[in-house]
Order: sequence, then C-alpha cells, then structure tokens
Amino acid sequence: MDLGIRGKRALVCASSKGLGLGCAEALAEAGVDLVMNARGSEALEAAAADIRARFGVTVETLACDVTDEAARSALIDKAKGVDILVTNAGGPPPGLWSDWEREDFIKALDANMLTPIALMKALLPGMMDRGWGRVVNITSQSVKAPIPALGLSNSARAGLTGYVAGTSRQVAGKGVTINNLLPGIHATDRAISLDTGVSQAQGISMEDAKAKRAATIPAGRYGTRQEFGAACAFLCSQHAGFIIGQNILLDGGATNMTI
Repeated sequence: MDLGIRGKRALVCASSKGLGLGCAEALAEAGVDLVMNARGSEALEAAAADIRARFGVTVETLACDVTDEAARSALIDKAKGVDILVTNAGGPPPGLWSDWEREDFIKALDANMLTPIALMKALLPGMMDRGWGRVVNITSQSVKAPIPALGLSNSARAGLTGYVAGTSRQVAGKGVTINNLLPGIHATDRAISLDTGVSQAQGISMEDAKAKRAATIPAGRYGTRQEFGAACAFLCSQHAGFIIGQNILLDGGATNMTI
C-alpha cells in the first residue's frame, strides 16, 4: 500500500532503538525525511546512518534530553515545519506505591506527559496552517489496564491520554490527527529491564522470566519493533485522516478488554 506520505518530514523522538527506531524505519521506508532524537549520540548516529543507507531519505539528528527545556527548544527549532510528530520516551522505573515521592512523579510527568504536550504545542500550529499533520504518541497498554508495578507510568501516561482526547478533537478540522499507540511487551530494552526485575525478584533465569511473561500473551510471543513501526506509519498516512483521538493497543491480545 502506498501510504501517500513520500516527501513529508517527521520528528521521531527516542528513535535510536526500540519502538522509536521501528517508527523511524517504517516512515523512512514510506519516503519520509526524518529528524531523529535520542539521548545517546553514538547509537543515534548509527541508526541514522543505517536509515539513510537503506531508504535514501534525508535524516537529521540531535542528541539531547528532551525533558530539558533548552534542549527541547533546540530540537523544536530543528524540527520546525515537520508534517509528522512521533513522541516517545522510556517509561519510569517499576516499584511499589510506597516507594515513590513527589520528585519521582514530577520526573515521570516531565518525560511521559509534559514533554509530549510541549512538542505538540510547538509543532501543531504549523501543521494546522498547512492543513495537514499527523501526531502519534507512544504511550502504554497501562492507560487502559493499569499495571500495579508501573504506577508512575500509569499516572503520567493517563494524563497525556486525557490531554489528547480533548486536543485531538479541536485540531481535526484543520486536517491534523492525533492518536496514541499503546504497546504491550515488545522485544526492546524495556522488556529486558522488566524481565531482569522478574528474574532477580523470583530467582529465575532471564529465559524463564521471558517465557513466563510470553505465556500471558495470547499471541504467545513479544511484539517486534517492525510490527509496531508499521502501525505507526499507517496512522501517519493519508489513509488515516478519519482516525481521531484513538488509543490503539498493540499488545498481542494481552489486555483482556472489549473496548
């Protein structure tokens, strides 16, 4: 399927690896030029070079922490005029409700709610002026079915979900869509981190921890970044203009819900 976005330009955050990289690759395959961001410059430059070589698109990079206001401002300047925005940030650490203090919640809100909102606020006006735009926020299955050990993530991402629910309806008439992708477990560094925690807490091997988690997924496996990226690219395509303010699960059926 021709996604109809060749020649568009996208900012993809946290795109040196994992789900962000999957989104960057899928957009590049569709002919989209990229601005890629991540904290680590080495992995970012390697990913950018690989995408340039494979897909022949223009790729600009900026290694920075987008939760820092000055760094985010520099990234927004580099991304000025983009047609597509994909927000993404690693989730805060797991723990117990009794472990977290106010500062822990502030950090989670900065990364997983306030930074995506700041990026949208900066880049949506240009999309609206041009009459076309796509925003995809990578959130989590936990906004539909909260995960007890991920209370920081549950809280911050639910706040972003509420913001998108209202904002997406206000900008849709200008040809701009905003939607959220809710990943379950995918084969990324995040899964390794979570499985390591289970392995250590239960005194089992990493292989057993992964198998135990995979057994809870009807698909019987972890997702791949390529599958996730393809879903993101479709939401960014010319075919998705009637999908507004949705929260789309990509979890292999793990979240047992009817809606």
